[in-house]
Amino acid sequence: MYKQMVRIRAFEDNANRLYLSAKMPGLTHMYSGQEAVAVGICEALTIEDKITSTHRGHGHCVAKGANFREMFCELLGKEEGYCRGKGGSMHIADQSNGNLGANAIVGGSMGIATGSALTAKRLGNGQVTVCFFGDGATAQGLWYEVMNMAALWKLPVIYACENNGYSEYTKTDEIAAGSLVARAEAFGIEAFQVDGQDVLAVNNLAQQLAERCRNGEGPFFIELNTYRYHGHHVGDINRDYYRSKDEEAEWKKLRDPITNFGKWLEDQKILSADELVALNEEIAADAEAAVTYALSAKYPEAHEVNMHVYADNSA
Repeated sequence: MYKQMVRIRAFEDNANRLYLSAKMPGLTHMYSGQEAVAVGICEALTIEDKITSTHRGHGHCVAKGANFREMFCELLGKEEGYCRGKGGSMHIADQSNGNLGANAIVGGSMGIATGSALTAKRLGNGQVTVCFFGDGATAQGLWYEVMNMAALWKLPVIYACENNGYSEYTKTDEIAAGSLVARAEAFGIEAFQVDGQDVLAVNNLAQQLAERCRNGEGPFFIELNTYRYHGHHVGDINRDYYRSKDEEAEWKKLRDPITNFGKWLEDQKILSADELVALNEEIAADAEAAVTYALSAKYPEAHEVNMHVYADNSA
């Protein structure tokens, strides 16, 4: 879990540099600071289990097993990307590892995740689906529609709300009345709150809920309290008008999921400080090598422009 969190951070650091150096087209939304959510949950899942992601989806993609090369190729529009360079940051998907895809629409994957869970139940294959979404997505009507369906049909789905304190540029408590947990409970869905910066706490809860889903006890809802270190997107640099630099610094100093888990690994004598540093350096080198590879990789041929856009009705 430590390695996966560091991989996410390394990926995001490089993606940010690519954007700031004008090498990457389009916007991207950094996941740095929220690593314990994606990793804690995805480490409780099998490869066959499914997830749906958000516009802030790189962390989910890495945590579910994606490779650096294919991810950077996708962000740079290259042929070897997971979607042959056509999805980019906000639509990246990795079907081979059960990632049904990121979604540029806020809350847009909720119906996909619920449909995936319905499929699993009808097929009886024991698969679990996790639907990641942010606190801002709780304002979407689709959330209430799918929770109602999932509760009625007892679907094996976990709705994982990453409450990072802000809905774009507005504090969550200014856009969300009452309790998010209580909203899920109104549908008879068992709901939980967990510290989204504590990967062990997240993983422990996720393991329990995934197993219960497999036993037909779903659906479930989790509110994971977390924090994004960057702005809403990579262009959101001057953020003083909606949150302070002191607040950001405090979270990074006291609540960083990677630093705190690293200290725990040291205290438990699982890894030494030197071993942690060596692991960090190894992953940083892997990420940089993947960026170098992706920058020189080829773009898709022009004739592919209509591939994967329309269904083939020729048959």
